[in-house]
Amino acid sequence: MVQVCLNGPRTAADSGAVPLSPAALAEAARRAVAAGADDVHVHPKTPCGTDSLSPRVLAPVLEAIRAAVDVPVGVTTGAWAEPDPARRVARIRAWTALPDHASVNWHEPGADEVAAALLARGVGVEAGVWSGTAGAERFARSPLAPRVLRVLAEVTDRDAASAARSARDLLAALAEIPHGRPVLLHGWDAGAWPVVRLAARIGLATRVGIEDTLLLPDGSPAADNAQLVAAALSLTDAAGEEGGG
Repeated sequence: MVQVCLNGPRTAADSGAVPLSPAALAEAARRAVAAGADDVHVHPKTPCGTDSLSPRVLAPVLEAIRAAVDVPVGVTTGAWAEPDPARRVARIRAWTALPDHASVNWHEPGADEVAAALLARGVGVEAGVWSGTAGAERFARSPLAPRVLRVLAEVTDRDAASAARSARDLLAALAEIPHGRPVLLHGWDAGAWPVVRLAARIGLATRVGIEDTLLLPDGSPAADNAQLVAAALSLTDAAGEEGGG
């Protein structure tokens, strides 16, 4: 599986390729799915470009994307969008449109409560476990670990030299946790493509998109999310051919 992460916390100041409005996000999702993405992850934003968990912001984004694609659509619940855990839970309980899944970063305060609120509404939970944090240890102690949809193994190293090594360390830590859930492995910035390559070699789901990197594997700027998805699938196909040989 290749998930496309359409925008993340990036804004127009980062790149003109960042989709922001519901219409732009829907078109970006359409193109990415046409390029081969199986799943969509999006950060709904206010008109000024700030990530938001508000029902009034989230609903139009979900409606627009679902009118454009027929794959699961997930959103963030990152603490930067709503720092107070109690308010994060209140926002989720007030949602008028529900995503198929939502990511919960387990190193952030209130992760279990946020995940419980999502599960109570029938929303799948992607457990974000970041390298370089206490996320793995906290996830290991969570009674909700066996109930999540999948684990997002998120490599935070932003350089190519250490990203693959950190990815292997993170996967080893997750292997010690009896969660029994599938793992999606991905990285960020210069660490994104080494981690995508590793995921392809070992047969794990991965994700790519403007949130994770603005550059193609050769270092040139990506025109859009669809181009990044196509590049990731090319790497996956190449890894499959190597394994088959």
